Amino acid sequence: MIDVLRAFTTSAFLFDSGVEEILLVSSIEDAFELHKKIPNSVIAGEVNGIQVPGFDMGNSPSTIEASGKPAERVILRTTAGTQGVILAEKADTILTASLTNVSATVQYIQTLTPSNLTLIQTGLFPEEGWGDEDAACADAIESMLMDKDVHWDSVVEKVRRSKSGSVYDGTHPDFPPRDLELALRIDRFNFAMLVEKKDNLHKLHAIPVLKVNQKNTF
Repeated sequence: MIDVLRAFTTSAFLFDSGVEEILLVSSIEDAFELHKKIPNSVIAGEVNGIQVPGFDMGNSPSTIEASGKPAERVILRTTAGTQGVILAEKADTILTASLTNVSATVQYIQTLTPSNLTLIQTGLFPEEGWGDEDAACADAIESMLMDKDVHWDSVVEKVRRSKSGSVYDGTHPDFPPRDLELALRIDRFNFAMLVEKKDNLHKLHAIPVLKVNQKNTF
């Protein structure tokens, strides 16, 4: 599952801050209900990019960068990324990815040697012009798995020029420009993010892999 702007970029920064587990949910109601059952958890997320009233935080990696670990467990609801995970009912293994952990994700996939692999671009709504950023990440993953060169400058340019990327222009507090810059920290993290389906929950965990070299800092 790919979501560059911003669900799985935010998730990666949450794990880097020290969060142990991210619980992925589909609806606002699910988020509040789960929050009642899990002491000391916080709710993060948005609807159409805007933080939900009553949530502890939005879907913003720069917020985590500035404030640090919000809790041991975070409940995350987003408009695209978490929806893709919940809807993938028949998948045997689900990984969540962004550019910040793209090489780690590829390395983890290679250890699994799957017979079938589907790259889901969760933010792809082509009829409305959304999703070029996720398509760029998916193309990079495909190329890496096929041992082809990736033109990372082109990937970055596609993300910046995407419809989603264009909203991080500083005109709205829920879309800070810093979020876009952090989403472009290619290979910032050396862990894959694996979904565990347990107790009717979708639990996301960071899985360390071999050290990867950060390709670019933008």
